Amino acid sequence: MRQVFAHEPVMVDEVVALFAPVGPGVLVDATVGGGGHAAAVLEAHPGLRVIGLDRDPDACRAATERLAPFGPRAEVVAARFDEIDRVLADRLGGAVLQGVLFDLGVSSPQLDRPGRGFSYRAPGPLDMRMDPLTQTRRAADVVNELGADELARLFAASGEGRYARRIAAAIVDARPLSTTTELAEVVRDAIPAPARRTGGHPARRVFQALRIAVNEELDVLQRAVPAAVEALTPGGRCVAIAYHSGEDRIVKAAFADAVTGGCVCPPGLPCVCGARPLGRLVFRGARKASAAEIERNRRADSARLRAVERLADTAGAR
Repeated sequence: MRQVFAHEPVMVDEVVALFAPVGPGVLVDATVGGGGHAAAVLEAHPGLRVIGLDRDPDACRAATERLAPFGPRAEVVAARFDEIDRVLADRLGGAVLQGVLFDLGVSSPQLDRPGRGFSYRAPGPLDMRMDPLTQTRRAADVVNELGADELARLFAASGEGRYARRIAAAIVDARPLSTTTELAEVVRDAIPAPARRTGGHPARRVFQALRIAVNEELDVLQRAVPAAVEALTPGGRCVAIAYHSGEDRIVKAAFADAVTGGCVCPPGLPCVCGARPLGRLVFRGARKASAAEIERNRRADSARLRAVERLADTAGAR
């Protein structure tokens, strides 16, 4: 039976509004998923053509089907978003790049399919690969091969600071581990009972850390965001929705670097280092989803949206 990749896009109205000022051209949806954001942009902005990227074959199939009614205005490419330069070289076709959208993290369909191994809530293999066709390293390899110190650092980086070492030691003692439920039980038992009563499922941050490591998500993002901003035409916009502090820090830093041009001069003094700003922040800080959206879609609760606009003149200083 054909599986449905049903995913509700987060902050879709805000995303559509942020791309309203851009001119005709191409928008790259760098994490197209089920095509929800892309379809909304295409419906609202007839001057835009969308190139959707995703490394997940299930998502590519679903997005291709979802965007088929838009005909030549939409195409889906199986690619990681740090390959944006290659994709644009092949498919821009003389148009200008007016927008790039990153909707980061894991999607609901990936979490809801036990066989993908992303969720601690259902039994499945310790997999967690976004692209099971080409990726070889699985979560089971990380869990069973890294030393306790490396695992502890990995978990601490995802916010499991207090019990990272206890969890890592428990995992090493319990190896080999092969299923999501085995790992979730080991993590739960490693955390004192009083601490398990608050903060959600005790395995949540561990599974998040493993998923990020398996898919090299932060390394890929560090390359992709600056490349996206650099590729935009003047007046074009890069919009990113992050759900994890590590993702949001990378986006924030990349946008700040675009705004300052990498200026290293002391704050408040004229720039003399030759930095050339590439963009301006569309708004300061990060926007959050409305209370009504969070009530309807709990995934929106951790969403942080940021946007930067490419400057028409990059010759000026701060």
